[in-house]
Amino acid sequence: MAETQDEKKTRLAQALRDNLRRRKAQTREASREGATSPPPAAETKD
Repeated sequence: MAETQDEKKTRLAQALRDNLRRRKAQTREASREGATSPPPAAETKD
């Protein structure tokens, strides 16, 4: 069940892309609502 380095890098890269898309969507939503507060802090999963 050990992951290879390439599999781990691929999974991490996908997670980072998904996170970026989610943050951009939150920012767009906040700007549409005219909110002046920053979006909530990112969650960390260690």
